[in-house]
Order: sequence, then structure tokens, then C-alpha cells
Amino acid sequence: MPLSPSEIRELTRALPTWTRRGAVLRRTFEFADFLQAMKFVNAVARAAEKAQHHPDIDIRWNKVRLALTTHDAGGLTPKDFDLADRANRLAETLRS
Repeated sequence: MPLSPSEIRELTRALPTWTRRGAVLRRTFEFADFLQAMKFVNAVARAAEKAQHHPDIDIRWNKVRLALTTHDAGGLTPKDFDLADRANRLAETLRS
């Protein structure tokens, strides 16, 4: 079941590096190089598989763009915000 507009606004505030366009959360992550970007993609893939929630992923040399929505619910759900938060933490771990 999709979140209400007020729930989405509240959860979006906790993820200031992400943008929302309609029913999709997006963020572009930038890394030192292609290999670090691919490590991030693989870490996100493992987290997504574990959560059974799979983002759209666009890879450009040192940039990775994630787009999250819950297609079968017809909008944003807690799964999207949970995976966005997890991706943020994975990126920070790779950069340190």
C-alpha cells in the first residue's frame, strides 16, 4: 500500500540528498572511479535482493543513479525509503 502524501513528505525530510518526482525517489552517487562505483552497485544489489525490492540503476563511469518506487503498490512505500537509507549508508562506508 502506498504511503500518504504527508507520510512521504515526512520521510523525504529524513533523506535530504534524495529528490522525489511523483512516485519515484532518485539520487546520483559519485565515487572516485569506476571500480568504486561498481562496488557500490554490487552492495546495493545484495541489499536489494535481501529486501526483495529492486531499484532502477544507471551506471556512468564514477556515477551511479538509483531510482526507487514500489511498482506493485503503485507508489512510494516504506521499502523505498528503507532502501534509500541503506544506499546512503553503503555509499558512506565505501568512501571512508
